[in-house]
Amino acid sequence: MAKRAQGRARMAAEAPQKRAQTTIKPVAHTPLRLERLIHERLRLGIVSALAVNERLTFYELKKLLQTTDGNLSVHARRLEEAEYITCHKSLDGGVSRTEFSITAAGRRALDKYVAHMEAIIGAVKP
Repeated sequence: MAKRAQGRARMAAEAPQKRAQTTIKPVAHTPLRLERLIHERLRLGIVSALAVNERLTFYELKKLLQTTDGNLSVHARRLEEAEYITCHKSLDGGVSRTEFSITAAGRRALDKYVAHMEAIIGAVKP
């Protein structure tokens, strides 16, 4: 025990002097908060793809984003629950067809997200 106490005392004596505090600058002077729901890679891909296409089928999104059925289903459901996208299911010649489209709320959320990312890029770009 005595050796341990001596070791602590020696380490405290040899500890570097306290560093001067640095001021941390905010990344961007904006009230925008990062949209966590859209920020995830696959969900950002879904919303972005639907922003430039009026409608996309499940199959088209799956191929475009190079993902699995399960992964696409889970992320699309999260966006649908947030009312960022709509899902329309129908039968086409006896075959189930699922189509997605972006909502006005989804478009606003994407625009806000893009503006925030542009503010971050502008703040770090020389």
